[in-house]
Amino acid sequence: MSVTVIIVLIVVLLVVLWLVASYNTLVRLRVSRENAFANIDIQLKQRYDLIPQLVSTVKGYATHERELLESVTRARTAAMSATTTNEKIEADNVLSNALAGLRVSLEAYPDLKANQNFLQLQGEISDIENKLAAARRFFNSTTRELNVTVQSFPTNLLAGMFGFKTEPMFEISANERAQHEKAPEIKF
Repeated sequence: MSVTVIIVLIVVLLVVLWLVASYNTLVRLRVSRENAFANIDIQLKQRYDLIPQLVSTVKGYATHERELLESVTRARTAAMSATTTNEKIEADNVLSNALAGLRVSLEAYPDLKANQNFLQLQGEISDIENKLAAARRFFNSTTRELNVTVQSFPTNLLAGMFGFKTEPMFEISANERAQHEKAPEIKF
């Protein structure tokens, strides 16, 4: 065998090894992103399970807040029936907004705020919201890593050939973003 043939074989072998490594990296990143969203799903399921308890506890005190309670229930149902990652992200944003409205409305009920059942549910929901925030950060981190790899040269050539694409982050809705940009109102 000549030196030229050996060099060509080595170059071909290196290119094949790079292709395999790059493809496996893309697959690992996609699976990591899916796993990160599965962690969000677990927290959302716990949240969905607690919402009916919270709503029934609040109903006993806040009978005239029926529309708000029904919107929370509708948002929960829509979130539970979402199937794709993007649908779940959108449905969760709607549910988060509905729950935020419920929290604001509850300020008018001092007896409810002192009720042990309500305090326990509120604590559990607060814990789940914190876990959801951590899971969303991890999801966005894995999504960012996948997106950077999919868009980086030369991996982007391989990604395009095998159908890998940039994926959306788990972001808050425009309505929620507008609420967060307002200065907080402090009342004594």
